Amino acid sequence: MTELTMIEAGAPYGIATGPDGALWFTLVHEGRIGRLRPGSDPVIHQLDPDGQPMVITPGPDGAMWFTEGRGGRVGRITPDGHVTTYPADSPYGITAGPDGAMWFTQMQPGKIGRIDADGALTEFAIPLEGGMPAFITAGPDDACWFTLNQANAIGRVSPRGEITIHPLPTEAAAPVGITLGPDEALWFVEIAAGQIGRIDTSGNFTEYPLPDRASRPHAIVTGPDDALWFTEWSTGHLGRITPDGSITERPLPTPPHPHDKPAPTPEPHGLTVGPDKSIWVALEFGALARIP
Repeated sequence: MTELTMIEAGAPYGIATGPDGALWFTLVHEGRIGRLRPGSDPVIHQLDPDGQPMVITPGPDGAMWFTEGRGGRVGRITPDGHVTTYPADSPYGITAGPDGAMWFTQMQPGKIGRIDADGALTEFAIPLEGGMPAFITAGPDDACWFTLNQANAIGRVSPRGEITIHPLPTEAAAPVGITLGPDEALWFVEIAAGQIGRIDTSGNFTEYPLPDRASRPHAIVTGPDDALWFTEWSTGHLGRITPDGSITERPLPTPPHPHDKPAPTPEPHGLTVGPDKSIWVALEFGALARIP
């Protein structure tokens, strides 16, 4: 049964499990970062109220790293709440790379950024105008892979900054979330096409249409069961797909509402495997959902 933890401090968007065994999440509209140990009250850290923190992920240094899209910063926060920030242009997705640095996307200039342990920033221009890179993840091949939301493609960037572009088979699919799957391929969601996609390191694609093509899948992670789990933003569902393409879905809890009114969507965005090996989902109406 799904369990809810209400977050009165704001609207959860990104979520990840930290090396400290806690859940960390962004409160996108309030400019805050939250930390939650299951069973305890959340601890909230206030950032720039207008910074718009988006995606958060563990780094190789025991800290959490996050992006502030509107504030134009990449940030690092320690378990005790100490924050360090670095300037970046419209950052969104972020991941720990295979080289020990943090890699992130810059949506508006169309660049991939890299920050090393000393805070030195390197940028690599994507050879497509208006591509709008979104999520990024470390691949199985010592490179990072990312989605190009507006260019309708999947990109690969090597540790030296060499970029390869793989156009999607489906036009106007608008890929967003991406993750390394249990089969050593990259799995991603197509928010506009209502499909789950898979690309291997040779650039071969497979696409799986969802039961509701208008469900607008947003983020995706590999679960502890060797399946892929993803959020469906417009329908308020959590989806699961096995490596052979079998899809199941379940509804997520809706926010409180008058009984005589239609139930609003819970607006699920980010999700992660929690420290308890359950799937945790950030619901923008103001809660974290736990799915055992």
